[in-house]
Amino acid sequence: MKHDDYDNLNEGTRSRLRAKRRKTNLILNSLIVVVILLIGIVSFNIFFSNDEGAADQNGVAAEKDKDAASPDKKEDTKDTAKKDDSQDSDKEAADETESEEAVDESENDEELADPIVTEGGSDANVKQTIENPEWKPVGTTQSGEHNTVFDQNAVDWQEMILAYSYATGINKDNMTVWWNENGGAPNTAVGTISEKGSDQTFRVWIQWVDGEGWKPVKVEELIQNDKR
Repeated sequence: MKHDDYDNLNEGTRSRLRAKRRKTNLILNSLIVVVILLIGIVSFNIFFSNDEGAADQNGVAAEKDKDAASPDKKEDTKDTAKKDDSQDSDKEAADETESEEAVDESENDEELADPIVTEGGSDANVKQTIENPEWKPVGTTQSGEHNTVFDQNAVDWQEMILAYSYATGINKDNMTVWWNENGGAPNTAVGTISEKGSDQTFRVWIQWVDGEGWKPVKVEELIQNDKR
């Protein structure tokens, strides 16, 4: 073999070795890049997993804190509601008191003068006669021309009973009506009544006032019940 051939052979070998080295370096560089990418991906996942875990823990902790605070808020709400209810109750009580005072004042304003009491009356059975010029009609739900009706189911009868109650102070629900008849003239009536369980008997005279109802005229206390 000639010397030149030998040199050419060495040059070819060197070229192959260089090519092989470049290929090896390329593979190694590629592997390094792949490894770096894998490391980056793994690091990225680990980092964000930790952040999400911390966020979740913070969220749970915040929710727990919120739940822990809720009872206090609920208690505050209950206390506020109780306070408001108490204030409303106090206001209602005050309003009721004012209303009662207003009614009392009204009743005092409506107090009648002392009645005029005289011995005897329209017949020998009358113990005493009671009259009061301040008596007023008891009011009525009737309208139009008035006709006196002596029927226990009639409105006119019920309004007569109210007038008897007004004149004597006997509650109509605790009253016995022994007799109810015409008083001797149109739009007049006279009733013989007593309080249930009592022997004290009254004869009450009333007359009709147009648009205002029955008005007491006089009350006679009887010595004995003449309608029993």
